[in-house]
Amino acid sequence: MMESEGIAGIEQFDSPGKGRGLRVSRAYGVGELLFSCPAYSYVLSVNERGFICEQCFTRKKGLAKCGKCKKAFYCNVNCQKKNWPMHKLECHAMCVFGENWCPSETVRLVARIIARLRHQRERSPSEKLLLLRDMEGHMEDMDNEKREMNEAHIAGLHHFYSKHLDFPDHQALLTLFSQIHCNGFTVEDEELSNLGLAVFPDIALLNHSCCPNVIVTYQGINAEVRAVQEIRPGQEIYTSYIDLLYPTEDRIERLRDVYYFSCDCKECKTKSMDVEKIKVRKLSDEISQKEIRDMVRYARNAMEDFRRLLEMCELSIDKMSPVFDDANIYVLHMMYQAMGICLFMENYDGAVRYGEKVMKPYTVLYPAFSLNIASMYLKMGRLYIALDRKSTGISALQKALAIMEVVHGKDHTYVTELKQEMRGE
Repeated sequence: MMESEGIAGIEQFDSPGKGRGLRVSRAYGVGELLFSCPAYSYVLSVNERGFICEQCFTRKKGLAKCGKCKKAFYCNVNCQKKNWPMHKLECHAMCVFGENWCPSETVRLVARIIARLRHQRERSPSEKLLLLRDMEGHMEDMDNEKREMNEAHIAGLHHFYSKHLDFPDHQALLTLFSQIHCNGFTVEDEELSNLGLAVFPDIALLNHSCCPNVIVTYQGINAEVRAVQEIRPGQEIYTSYIDLLYPTEDRIERLRDVYYFSCDCKECKTKSMDVEKIKVRKLSDEISQKEIRDMVRYARNAMEDFRRLLEMCELSIDKMSPVFDDANIYVLHMMYQAMGICLFMENYDGAVRYGEKVMKPYTVLYPAFSLNIASMYLKMGRLYIALDRKSTGISALQKALAIMEVVHGKDHTYVTELKQEMRGE
C-alpha cells in the first residue's frame, strides 16, 4: 500500500460536478508558489537534441554526446549516468534502426513509464497526492479515431522497444496511452517552444477553468504551480488546459475533443470576451449574422488546412479583413503564423510588422499574467534589438520580465538569463 504523503497548504477534495480537484488551506498572493512536482517520466523532443541536456533539461553549449548512439547529449557524466536507465531503452535501437528510428514522443514517454513502473516499490515524489495508475483516462469516451491512434501507438511501442522492454497486457497499454493522452504535459521554454513531453501525476489533479487562478510553468524537469490571482483559503485552484485566446465555442470544442468535458466557468457562461474576440468591421452596410458565421467557418477551415506558407497567410488575411477587425482572433492567428514564417525566412522586418499588429490585441484578450503575452514581448524585444532598435527592444523585454517574475518566479533561470541579456552580458 502506497500511503499519500500530501502537500503543505494543498488538499485534494471532491469538486462539485468535476470529480477530484485541489483547493488551498491558506491564502496565496499573486506570483506565490503553491507547489512543485518533479516529472514522473519525461522525454526531450528529438528537435532539441544537442541543445538541451536529456537528463535535466538545461540549455547550454558544449554538451557531451553519448559515445554509443551519438544522439543523446548531457551536461556531464553525472547527468548521463542518471539518465542511462531510460536512455538504454533507445540507445541500441537508434543505432540499429538508424534513420528509420521514429517513435512518437508519446510512445517514447510510455516506454519510459513502463520501465519505471516495473521497478517502482514505493510512492514517487511526483505522486504525493495521486498515483500515476489512478489518473483519469476516459477510455469509454474515446471515438474510433482516438482508439485507432492508441492501437498505432501500441504497434510503434512493440516495433521499437520489444527487445529492451517487457510489456503489460494489451488492455493495460490501452489504459496507459489513454491516460497520457489526457494528462501528458508539453514542456515549454520561455518563448513557448516545445522542449518535450512529460507526466506530472499531482499536477493532473488540477481542474480546468477559462478564468484560471494558477499557472503551470517549468524549471528543468519540475513543474511549478504559481498563483496568477489572489487565492483565498478553501478556494479551488484552476489552471487552463487550452489556449485562452479563442472564443467560447472554439474552447468548448477543444475541451470536448481532448478532455471530454465542457467548461462552465464564468467566462464560458457569460461569453463576455467573445464580441471582442470575433470583432467585425464597422461598415456602412451592416454585416449579417450569416456573413459572420460563414467567415468564422472559413477561418476555422483555413486554420485547419494551414501549411505555414506566407502567401496563404496574406491571402487569408486579405479575405477576412473586409469583415473581421484586425483584432479578431482568426485574423490574429494568421498574423501570428505569418510572423513565424517571416522569422524562419529571416525576414525580420516582416516579422516585426506582423508582431506589432498582434501584440496590442494579445494584451486585451489574454489574462494579465499570460505566458503567451510574455513570449510575444520576448520575441519582439529580441527582434527590435537585432534591428538596432535597442531602446524599444529593452522596453519590450522589461514587459516580458514583469510577467515572467510572476509566472516563473524571480529566481527562475529564465528570469536570471533575461536580466543578463538586458544588461548585455
